[in-house]
Amino acid sequence: MVLAELGGSISRALQQMSNATIIDEKVLNDCLNDITRALLQSDVQFKLVREMQANIKSIVNLDDLAAGHNKRRIIQQAVFNELCKILDPGKPSFTPKKGKPSVVMFVGLQGSGKTTTCTKYAYYHQKKGWKPALVCADTFRAGAFDQLKQNATKAKIPFYGSYMESDPVKIAVEGVERFKNENCDLIIVDTSGRHKQEAALFEEMRQVSEATKPDLVIFVMDSSIGQAAFDQAQAFKQSVAVGAVIVTKMDGHAKGGGALSAVAATKSPVIFIGTGEHMDEFEVFDVKPFVSRLLGMGDWSGFMDKIHEVVPMDQQPELLQKLSEGNFTLRIMYEQFQNILKMGPIGQVFSMLPGFSAELMPKGQLDSSNPKLMNESRMMRIARGSGRPVREVMEMLEEYKRLAKIWSKMKGLKIPKKGEMSALSRNMNAQHMSKVLPPQMLKQIGGMGGLQSLMKQMGSAKDMMGMFGGGDK
Repeated sequence: MVLAELGGSISRALQQMSNATIIDEKVLNDCLNDITRALLQSDVQFKLVREMQANIKSIVNLDDLAAGHNKRRIIQQAVFNELCKILDPGKPSFTPKKGKPSVVMFVGLQGSGKTTTCTKYAYYHQKKGWKPALVCADTFRAGAFDQLKQNATKAKIPFYGSYMESDPVKIAVEGVERFKNENCDLIIVDTSGRHKQEAALFEEMRQVSEATKPDLVIFVMDSSIGQAAFDQAQAFKQSVAVGAVIVTKMDGHAKGGGALSAVAATKSPVIFIGTGEHMDEFEVFDVKPFVSRLLGMGDWSGFMDKIHEVVPMDQQPELLQKLSEGNFTLRIMYEQFQNILKMGPIGQVFSMLPGFSAELMPKGQLDSSNPKLMNESRMMRIARGSGRPVREVMEMLEEYKRLAKIWSKMKGLKIPKKGEMSALSRNMNAQHMSKVLPPQMLKQIGGMGGLQSLMKQMGSAKDMMGMFGGGDK
């Protein structure tokens, strides 16, 4: 995942600081130097990095901190806040409204994945009840209209373009007018990819913008662009009124720090990230959960939202009942694994859980001793029937035993009705959950106090049980 290496480096720097016996000026400087080095190696612009370091130092004045202050927590919070500031300009982007025609113009460098992103953006809104349409105003790149046409047809989204007309301004105006007349409420204009040194193409982009008067201009940026990101993004911002950013190819392994620089250059919020080639590999971007995941702190709310999206409503009451009874079967494990697979790439899902990958993901070879659950003959029949090696059947059963052990600890968990999450029931459930969660995960949350605070923030049984696939009993 892009930025994973950066996140790991920052997390290690913070962890080394936390392991120090005394937090003094040297420890703070060492921590900040490690973070600075990590950001620069990830292609974040030098000026941004120096500003961030200076801001943290001004916030964390160790001499001014009174006795009793948690210096480690203050430093960690300062790093978190400064990363959020880089990614959040403090102003929301234009938000389209259903039933009211909005024009959204996409701009970006060649090869940034702009045309695919246009379709993903349209598809996302189509699923939520909008009536989107696509206009191909890219007459520069050979095959651009064919690509948009193919994508739009696959997603069943109306489109407009021309093989004959060479004037992108004319195509854009005609397409916007047509779809306004057809009562489309989200008209997306795809433009040619261009580089800041291509003055003619930048002038063309400005003309398309003037002619179509878009409600929102979105700058599409490849996460692997590197050091050139800041200057390129700034050039686009100076030519058209960039109001939002979409970062693509976040499923790659590039350094990715350029993405942070580009956001700072446009002073516009990131609204979506592309996490793969498929149409639905497209996520709404939320700054705080993203930085939290970047620093290995997880994203509980995002994880719960994904759970609620994939667990069928008719399964939720029964699952909750079995959860409270501590009753775990292979069928439940199968059903929940199926639900997890619907949530997206496993690595992204696990990154939402603090310490989960370190604590709960199996490392190396699992114990391959014969499980007591079934005999060798039956395991061989299952292997033959599924076309898998016997070893994998045994590993699956070991995984079942591990999960069953965790599930059994849920027995007796109090499940209050919606709206009845009292302080007493929150504390009771927090005590119960503290016995279930792995030590590292509990530590990342902030111990028992952090877990109780988390329960309080959730505010309802539905939210509390969301991470286990539940709703209201």
